[in-house]
Amino acid sequence: MESLLRRSVAEAVGTFGFIFAGAGVVIASVFPGAGYGLLGIALVHAIALSIMITATMNISGGHINPAVTLSLLAVRRISLQTALTYIAAQLIGAVLASLALKMLLPSQVVRGALSGVPTIASTMTIGKAIALEAMLTFFLVSAVFGTAVNPDAPKVGGFGIGLVLFFDIMIGGPLTGAVMNPARAFGPAVVSGTWTGQGIWWVGPIIGGVIAAILWDRVLLPRHKAAS
Repeated sequence: MESLLRRSVAEAVGTFGFIFAGAGVVIASVFPGAGYGLLGIALVHAIALSIMITATMNISGGHINPAVTLSLLAVRRISLQTALTYIAAQLIGAVLASLALKMLLPSQVVRGALSGVPTIASTMTIGKAIALEAMLTFFLVSAVFGTAVNPDAPKVGGFGIGLVLFFDIMIGGPLTGAVMNPARAFGPAVVSGTWTGQGIWWVGPIIGGVIAAILWDRVLLPRHKAAS
């Protein structure tokens, strides 16, 4: 139990750092003179996730994402108890990060940016939004299995995973927010009270992540023993 507590704290801290940077850069992008646009937002998300995964992967595995945790659970790479505890820690970390942004940044700017809550483009249907989030998360979880789970993969820390966010956000950012992580949507939603589209950012990433996990587990990676 002590080990699970330590690992869960690492998940909370890692998620806190990622959400603080990811939601923070979205909020800061509305400041006058912040001309980095989508390119800057994508880069910050990618770097932040890379660093947080690298920092926590030797403690907790560096999930920092309920969709990643559920994908690993789906192919029995982790136990149910671990998965539920990790997800709770991730959501707590996300809410605390959003609260920290609310306290540290100008209140009118935070309110105007809805605490960094992602948005769905008006041209996207619910079905297409879910499908796009699923596809983007498929790439993310594929990177997890290809670089972190695969014992034969080159040791590149979390950067092989985090950098997926760069091209995913450049493609999907204007359309669905390219969330790929329910915690990224959940934390800002709790603080801002804005819940529009929340289901899309849970269903899409979980579907895409589980499909990627099954493909890698059953076809692309060696067989393994179930988690205890």
